[in-house]
Amino acid sequence: MLFNSVSFALFLPVVFFLYWFVVNKNLTRQNLMLLIASYFFYACWDWRFMFLLMFSTLLDYYTGLQMCISGTQKMRKFWLLLSVIINLGFLGLFKYYNFFAASFTDFLSVLGFTVHPTTIKLILPVGISFYTFHGLSYVIDIYYKKIKAERNIITYALFVSFFPLLVAGPIERATHLLPQIKQKRSFDYSKAVDGLRQILWGLFKKMVIADNCAMVTDIIFANHDEFSGSTLVLGALLFAFQIYGDFSGYSDIALGTARLLGISLLRNFAFPYFSRDIAEFWRRWHISLTTWFRDYLYIPLGGSRCGIGKQIRNTYIIFLVSGFWHGANWTFLMWGLLHATYFLPLLLTKRNRKNIEIVAFDRWLPTATDMLKMGGTFVLTVFAWIFFRAETIAHAFEYIARIPQNLTSVPEMLPRRIIFVILLFFIVVEWFGRRGQYALENIGCGWPKAVRWSFYYLIVVLIVLYAGISQEFIYFQF
Repeated sequence: MLFNSVSFALFLPVVFFLYWFVVNKNLTRQNLMLLIASYFFYACWDWRFMFLLMFSTLLDYYTGLQMCISGTQKMRKFWLLLSVIINLGFLGLFKYYNFFAASFTDFLSVLGFTVHPTTIKLILPVGISFYTFHGLSYVIDIYYKKIKAERNIITYALFVSFFPLLVAGPIERATHLLPQIKQKRSFDYSKAVDGLRQILWGLFKKMVIADNCAMVTDIIFANHDEFSGSTLVLGALLFAFQIYGDFSGYSDIALGTARLLGISLLRNFAFPYFSRDIAEFWRRWHISLTTWFRDYLYIPLGGSRCGIGKQIRNTYIIFLVSGFWHGANWTFLMWGLLHATYFLPLLLTKRNRKNIEIVAFDRWLPTATDMLKMGGTFVLTVFAWIFFRAETIAHAFEYIARIPQNLTSVPEMLPRRIIFVILLFFIVVEWFGRRGQYALENIGCGWPKAVRWSFYYLIVVLIVLYAGISQEFIYFQF
């Protein structure tokens, strides 16, 4: 069930009505209804993987209880390792087994050996990377005594499978979401309206920006050897807007939907393309994943509290693991390697925490220096996206090698002219909304009601008239 589908447009109002007007007087019933709705939402993808989701949920629920009643640190560690090994084992089997088998075969062939490994034809369960990390953060936090085990199975199952975040995040923490699930929730009109605004902007980013860009980038990347360098540059630029519109659009819809139900999810994007360096970019891009790796991998490895050599090691580990998390392909590892290398000069000069505040926070426009920094960071990011989008490493290098050819010619492949106007509108709205949690949070709040609603209707009209051919959300594959 896609967020931008008719089925979800029917599903959400039904859930909203039952949640606030039928079971609203009893918290347990509210949570049970949300849990049933979440399982139904997931089953619409492939009901067979429901059993994997339920098994993962029960495993971590039972593990948490056992860690709390274990009398020794040795037994606590045993239950933690059991959960981690089983969870990562399933993730590795479904997502990485064939990759490692093929890579091992290629390595042996270079040495002159011929082997025929057994591969497994498995469908990657949608959302497995996300709900696996939900469970892992829960058991790790229990192990380090940050939280106590949740004894109510309905409460815990809802934490893992809450439908707005189930298939593509954000990656929630038990410390943030579980307390909200356990508290009685009352309908808040202003929060619901805020949620609808965020859903509207998310749909615009996905259906108008991302889907229209995808129609062009798919052709350019699939036929890169037939196009000029200028067209290939355009393809890389449009993919940057595509993946941002697609993933941040999903996150906006997820956060807005949760807010309709009285629940606040972790922010996942904070206008990353307005970043002035790569460190700032990663504080603003896929925030829930970045902070997850920071807290559960980077800091345990020593973080930045160790010597410079280990700091460099830790930086490369976290970026390579982040790349590998995205998929079983050398292209994602190369993408992570590039970003680690981008980050390295900032680390060595201790400038990785320089740009913390929002760019031009108290001004309408950035300074010339900020413009240059944002432009340079964006160029580096776009270059790395080529590897992220390419099918193989060879594909990426072939794409890059052709860019200098006919670089000044007019691109042969262009989206509709109106799309460039809409892209400009999108950038302007994002810029003036950058101080909020999402672009439309504060824009229009002080306007006359007629003007404000005209602005919202304009966005609705743009969605209706200029939505591209519907594409599956990119991050579903991860």
